Amino acid sequence: MISTVRGPVLSIGLDHAVVEVGGVGMAVHATPNTLAGLRRGEEARLWTSLIVREDSLTLYGFAEAEARDLFGLLQTASGVGPRLALATLAVLTPDQLCTALADGNLTVLTQVPGIGKKSAERLILELRDKVGVVAGTTVEPAATVDRGRVRTEVSEALVGLGFSAKQADQSVEAVLSNGGGDLDTSAVLRKALATLGPK
Repeated sequence: MISTVRGPVLSIGLDHAVVEVGGVGMAVHATPNTLAGLRRGEEARLWTSLIVREDSLTLYGFAEAEARDLFGLLQTASGVGPRLALATLAVLTPDQLCTALADGNLTVLTQVPGIGKKSAERLILELRDKVGVVAGTTVEPAATVDRGRVRTEVSEALVGLGFSAKQADQSVEAVLSNGGGDLDTSAVLRKALATLGPK
């Protein structure tokens, strides 16, 4: 099990970064907020989860151990795979997710594309009593906001979640124009998803 990776960031893509570890470039899939905290050429440390399939080995990385643990916890629920678990953590911070599961908040959980009312009810039923294992989570520190970078990252993330480029650009512009200019990538993404509704 690969629990962490540390090394210089070789490249950053829409949904992953390549981190050099011991002379080997490892592709690590991550949320837009985690990727926004990385800089090409600078050293990074990510908490990771390795998903093993018959035809693939996929590494997922997170800025904090609590997010990595929640990623694993989400996949213990029926019908939740790595892609949906990562999408959930792209929309909700660890604190928000833990609180929503503990409180049975369907409204918060259904903000995630791919999670409808029935899916949210199942998550609450299956995970409510387990979420205490990763209690005490903290929000990733926000970097200085670069409005242009935030617009690009959120638009790309929305397209990656299945929305059209036009829908993504319009929703992001609406959020930024309506008092969201000082928000970080994660906050703008959540607000944009709220305007778009479930995919």
